[in-house]
Formats: sequence, structure tokens, C-alpha cells
Amino acid sequence: MNIPPLRKTEKSLSIFFVIAILFGSCVDFFDIAQGTGVWFAGFALTWAVIFIGYCLFCLTILWAVVYVILHDRVYASIVNKALAYRSKIGNFRWLLALLLAVFPLWLFQFTVWGIVFQGIFIRFFIWILSVFFVVVLVSRENEFLSWERFLATLVLTAGVFSVAASLRFVSGYPFALGWSEGNRLWDYSIMFGRGRYDYPPDKDIFVLLESGRQFVGGILFLIPGVTIKAVRAWVGLLDILPYLLLGLALFRSMSKEKLLWVLLSLWVYLFLQQGPIHPPLIISAILVVLAWRSSLWIAIPLILISGYFTNISRFTWIFAPAIWIALLELTDALPGMNGKVSKNTWVRVSTLFGFGLFGGVLLPQIIKFQQTDASAGGISFGGTQISLENLPEVIAEQALLWYRLFPNSTYGPGILLGLLMATGPLLFLLYYLIQKKYWAINVWQKSFVALPLLAFLAIGLVISTKIGGGGDLHNMDMFLISLVFSAAVAWIHGGRQWLEVAARQAPIWLRMIVVAVLILPALVPLREMRSFSFDEQASWLLGLTDAPNERALDMYPSQAVVDDSLEAIQDEIDRSIDTGEILFIDQRQLLTFNFVSGVPLVPDYDKKVLIERALASNLDYFSRFYDDLSNKRFSLIVTQPLNTPRKGSDDQFGEENNAWVKWVADPLLCYYEIQQTLSDVNVQLLIPRSGDLDCSKELP
Repeated sequence: MNIPPLRKTEKSLSIFFVIAILFGSCVDFFDIAQGTGVWFAGFALTWAVIFIGYCLFCLTILWAVVYVILHDRVYASIVNKALAYRSKIGNFRWLLALLLAVFPLWLFQFTVWGIVFQGIFIRFFIWILSVFFVVVLVSRENEFLSWERFLATLVLTAGVFSVAASLRFVSGYPFALGWSEGNRLWDYSIMFGRGRYDYPPDKDIFVLLESGRQFVGGILFLIPGVTIKAVRAWVGLLDILPYLLLGLALFRSMSKEKLLWVLLSLWVYLFLQQGPIHPPLIISAILVVLAWRSSLWIAIPLILISGYFTNISRFTWIFAPAIWIALLELTDALPGMNGKVSKNTWVRVSTLFGFGLFGGVLLPQIIKFQQTDASAGGISFGGTQISLENLPEVIAEQALLWYRLFPNSTYGPGILLGLLMATGPLLFLLYYLIQKKYWAINVWQKSFVALPLLAFLAIGLVISTKIGGGGDLHNMDMFLISLVFSAAVAWIHGGRQWLEVAARQAPIWLRMIVVAVLILPALVPLREMRSFSFDEQASWLLGLTDAPNERALDMYPSQAVVDDSLEAIQDEIDRSIDTGEILFIDQRQLLTFNFVSGVPLVPDYDKKVLIERALASNLDYFSRFYDDLSNKRFSLIVTQPLNTPRKGSDDQFGEENNAWVKWVADPLLCYYEIQQTLSDVNVQLLIPRSGDLDCSKELP
């Protein structure tokens, strides 16, 4: 078979790419091997040999790739041999391709090496190597590397990684898996599962979570006896299924081409997971997409429900459904012979936009006046009611940390650079399609692409700088969804044709941007995949990961440690129950799933409410808290281990730490003393100090 040689730019970029990946993976391997012993420069002899061997292996690969790329005859010969081998093994190639495709998943998520190989370059090298061989195996008979199947393989493998990463925390482990994970499970339980608690049924339980999010997260509590593992599985699935459903709805015009439909939906899932985005907003977006292109009799109810659901899920989202439906409907309309959008289209857009605003802004107010519960009209944070009238006041309560837009310790690249990496390639492709007339839209349609993006960008950037935020891109949620909507319309109106035909012949730099749109969203789940079930090998892993201690490995403790910890907590509860109330500031899921018993619920002073009120410097709220501490209302307090050192902005969430120490930790440790610290499960038990105490110097 006559194999066309690679072009000069293809050769140059391919060599540069291989050098960068191999060099980066060697650096990652150095970080693993260095610190394993004292034989030489922090290396154990065995790991020094392994490291040198790996570097020689990488150099061999580099030499072979460069040699093949620079010698056209050698390149053609190798390609022909590969094609002949592929033909020889027949359908067995599909099984081999499947095994190669899932190899990175198995290695990183289900083996101990997923804890060792945490460097992004070495993970990326293994992933891209598997993708290369998979594409060679599955390409058409007369192709060595199929462009379409290369893109499809990237999306499929990345999608599998993201699903695995979203489900990595599914376990029956009783204790919290993150700073607020356990208490968030408690939040979810209140709407449908408050019967699990010993608490008067006629009294309200305040939860720092909007009703829309409570509803979505708490549905599983309708099942009697549901376990913590099942609820964690549901929470994990909420990070998968709504995204996929949004993609399926958005590209439903592709439904006859099943594989393409699935691939596009997976890409939507991958792209939006860069936030990530709270499921209720994704559900609202699904309703908007279902209203798009539907008859008004169907579209109007859907857009009303979407608007109302955003209002009860998060107040800052209320304008999104109206803007989204206008974006989709207007940019999807084909201009007439005069280059203008028809009057009927404008009427439809205006109608749906108006009903979107009505559902998001006015309908909740109407329902509010028909209910006796005053909380139905707004969203309550720590006892503060949020509405259109007091929104500026509430926002002004908390500081804006503008430095988090730039590289910082809380979020490495900073919001601006992180957002550019996540969305830059797609934004450029949309601009390219418009400029080259592949996506032919008029000035009004261009405005309805640009203006919502700019508005949501500005909102997201401001909210991301609010103290307590800026740790990822989740506050850019409306911007990310708007960008996906724009990409979907562009795909329908010329983008697909360009990708399938023109992109194959486009300059390699442009094709690399297309690849970047698929690869960049996969980097976070690629890095997040790991197991938590190798506690018995923790001492061995310490040397390979440079973790400061075994707890830093984030392994699940052994079952014996878990059982002993639960027994210690229960013993303290039994000793304290007759002398006062038991307050779970943290670890409330222990009550939710009956890991401890005989404890009447004290809903006050949840740690998320405490930190939210601390960030707002709410003295009125904390005055009540300090009075309860001074009066020894609680005979036992269950919390995370309390540390009191102040931190600077150079530390991760330094300002948040200082607010917690100032308003919570220092006063607590003045009025209460540490009875026991269960370090393995991140729990501390506090009991009242004896005698009269003067803690005025420790109070804000």
C-alpha cells in the first residue's frame, strides 16, 4: 500500500509532543523513586535501577519515534507491516483494543500503582500510548490512524475515566470522605428522611442547602433503610447521569446515528465536568433543551418549570433558563434571503424568554404569597433570607479575594488561566467557524452568542473570588453550559461538516486544537482516578509518594480501626447523654445511618453553617453559640480535629482557615477540652472544661 509521508510540520510537532511527554514522565518517575532510601541522593538501590531503566526506555522510544518520523521509507514500511498484522489477527483486534482501552482505568483505579503513579505526565503517557494502539487496531482497513476513530477513542476512554473518578468514593465507610461530605449527606436526608432522627416532628430543621438541591440529592432517602454506600452511589451517579442526559437531549437530532449521539453526549459530560456543575442546574438546562425546537404548548411549561427549579435551587441561577432558551432558539434560526431572522422566530424567542423570566423571578414570589412558610420566597443561608431586594447586602457581607483569579495556592492555575485552559480551544473553534462562514449567522445571532457568554463570565468571575470559593471552576457553571449550547448549534449548522471533511485537510495546528477540546477535559478525571483500599501497604507507599504521614495517603482505615473508633464515640455518648445535649458539629452522617445510637438530634451549629457565618463575621449568630458553650449546654461535642494556627494567602484556603480559627476553633477550645482525638478517622471529642471560665480574650 502506498503510504503518504508526513508533512514537515506534522513531523516537527509530533517530535516535540513526544519529547515533552517522555521528559515529563521521567520527571514524575524521579519524584517517585527519589526519597525511597539512602543508597545515593535519597534513592534506594532498587528504585535507582528502576528509574534509570525507565529513563533508558523513554530514550529508546524517543530515538525510535524520531528515526521513524524522519525517514519516510522506514515510516511507510512500519505502517504497511502494522496494517498486515492487523489484517492477520482479524476480529481478535477488537478484543485486544478493548483490553488496551481499559488498561489505564484498571491500573489507576483498581491497583496500588494508581496511588504511586500520580504525576499527570506519566498518566497521560500511559493513556495516549493506549489510545495510539487502540486507534491502530480499530481503524478502517485502508487506514493506519483514522482521524474520526482517533477522536472517538479519546472521547470514549476519557468518558470512562470520568465515570470511574465520579464513583471512586462509593463505599460503606462510616466517616466523612471530605471536609463537608458527611454533613452534606445529612443535609440530603432531611427532606425525605427526617424520621431517621430523634427530634420533635413539629419542629423545623434548618439545613444550609436550597430545597432544589435537597430534593435531587435526597430522593434515595425515600427508600427505607437505605445505606450510606447506596447514597454515595447516588451522589456519584448525579455527577454522571444528568450530564449525559443533557448531551443526549442537546444532540437528539443525531439520534439515528447511535454511536455519534453517544460520543457527543459523552463530550458534553466531559466538558461540563470541568466545573463541576451542581446537578440541579444541569437538570434545569435539560428542561431548556427539551423546550428548544418543541411546540410552544410543550416549550412554555418546560421553560416555566426550569425557571422555577433554578430559583429554588440557587438564587444566582434564576435568569439562566430565559437566557439559554433565547440563545438556542435565536442562533438555531436560519436567516432568510435578506440575512435577517424571521418575525415568527422573534415572537417565539420573546415568548419563551418572557416565560423563562416569569418562572425564575415572578412565579416563586406568587407561590410565596400563597404559602404560610415565609422561607418559600428566597434561599436561606445561615438564617439570612436572600431575595432580589437584599441580594447586594448579602453579597457584600463576604470579602472578595481577587488574587484567586490568578495562580495561587488554593487553585494552582487561578480562575482565569484555569478557565482559559478549559474553554480556550473551544472558544477559538467557534470563532474560527464563524469567521470562515462554516457557521453562518447574522449580527443579531452573533450578539446572542457573545452577550450571554460575557454576562455569565463576569458573574462567574466575581462569585469565584468570594471568600470560600475559587477552589475550582464550579462557579463558572452558567458560562460553561452556555458555551456547550453554542457549540451544539454550531455543530448542527456547519460544524459537523467542517470536522468530518475540512478538518482532515486543515493545518496540523488546527487539528491539534480540535484534539485539545477533547483531551483537556480528561486531565482532571485522569488524575483523580485512584483506589483507597490499600491501607495494609501504607508504610510502603509512604516512601514512593513522599506523603508526610499515612493519613495523608487518604486510605480507608482497617475495619478494626473503624470499629474501635465507632465504639469509642458510642462510649463517650453513653457517658455524656444524661448530663447534657450531644452536638455533632461534624460527622452527622453517623446519626443519619445509625452508626451511633441513642442520640437526640441537635440541628444547631452544623459546621457548614458555622463556616458560612464566620466568613460573613456574623456576631449575632455567634453570640448565641458562645452563650451555649459558656452555659455548657453540650455535654459532648463531636467535631473534626481543631487546629488553631493562622495562615496566609500563600496557604490553601488561608483566609477561610483564619475565619474558622477566629470564630469557631479558638472559642471552642477555650470553653471545651479535648477528651479524645481519633486521628485515623478525623474525629475529635470535646467535653466542657470545669469551673468558671473567662474566654473573653478568645472571642472575636
